[in-house]
Amino acid sequence: MKNKLLQLAIGLLPVLMVFGNSMLIPILPNIEGDLELNSRWSGFILSSFTIPAAVVIPFVGALSDRYGRKRLISISLWIMILGSVQCIYSGGIVSLFMLGRGLQGVGAAGTTPLAMALIGDIFEGQERSRMLGSLEVFNGIGKVVAPLTGATLAILVHWNQSFWVFPILSFVVLIGLRKTIDSKEENTKVDKKGIFTIFMSKGSLLIPLYAIGGIGLFLLFGILFYLSYHIENTFHIDGFFKGFAFIFPLGAMTISSYWCGKRLKTDEELGWMYIKCGLMTMSIPLVLLIFFSSLGYLMFFITISFGGLGLMLPVINTFVTASVSEYDRGMVVSLYGAVRFAGVALGPIAYSLWRQDPTQMYVITFGFSLVNIFLFTLIVYRKKRVFRP
Repeated sequence: MKNKLLQLAIGLLPVLMVFGNSMLIPILPNIEGDLELNSRWSGFILSSFTIPAAVVIPFVGALSDRYGRKRLISISLWIMILGSVQCIYSGGIVSLFMLGRGLQGVGAAGTTPLAMALIGDIFEGQERSRMLGSLEVFNGIGKVVAPLTGATLAILVHWNQSFWVFPILSFVVLIGLRKTIDSKEENTKVDKKGIFTIFMSKGSLLIPLYAIGGIGLFLLFGILFYLSYHIENTFHIDGFFKGFAFIFPLGAMTISSYWCGKRLKTDEELGWMYIKCGLMTMSIPLVLLIFFSSLGYLMFFITISFGGLGLMLPVINTFVTASVSEYDRGMVVSLYGAVRFAGVALGPIAYSLWRQDPTQMYVITFGFSLVNIFLFTLIVYRKKRVFRP
């Protein structure tokens, strides 16, 4: 029972980060209308969350190495609660609302990356791989549920009341961590190697793994943005029903992440095979999109590609987490989290520029997938043992 509560508490951390922007997308028109903003402000409403989170993530990771994961997660959640309450009671004042969004972003910096580091500290071997796979499952579920939650709340309540979702989820996590994690896991006096030393010895492994994860999320969430644009402008479907189109690719990613996490265990060679299969499963559908790009083919091919990404992410999570000791894990994992977050944030921006010429967009997409294959090849030829920090 205690492990189930811990799994739920840790799993809700990436859900909070996902909800930070994805839940707001269906209610952006309501926010713009109430605050008397033009549509140009939509991107800033989202970026006021993502930019602070991306900047703060590495610092939160470093502080967690020194002062402990549980403490930094708790502080981050209280900051998110404060920012959410600020948004709720902003009273239609734009500056107060944006300040609240910024605080939410700062709080979100201590969610997914520290969840991965915490799993690395608490669990070992097969259980660690299973929990990291479970983290990707929660991540995928959050991406599916977030826009549907936002669209439902837009019907039921005023937009500012939807921000109560964040304090509620945060309190669940705080209670779960308090009941399941002993404070003795906090380490304040540690023998840290330093980030430069770590990357001198592990950079040939970590940097390509960072890039593969970040590029994968950049590509597929960029394509997901294009899918949203394509459905809305071609078929005039928006809001709640458009959200169902995302269930298929994101559901495939969630299912494959769960499957991989259950089977990875501590077999390093099996992990490399899963990454290889995931890269192939991503790349082949992406090259086919150059020649077959109708909506039906687009849905089918990106569903397969998301499945390939789901096969890779639990392995990369495990390898990054296991590659260093617990005293340096927070910084290393947080840097990986920042790269992932940047990929998710930059994908829609890039694809908004490329979508005017879909064929060229698909060629560029396949080119990036080839970069990932090249990076994987570099790792294979220069590979060091992952499970020996």
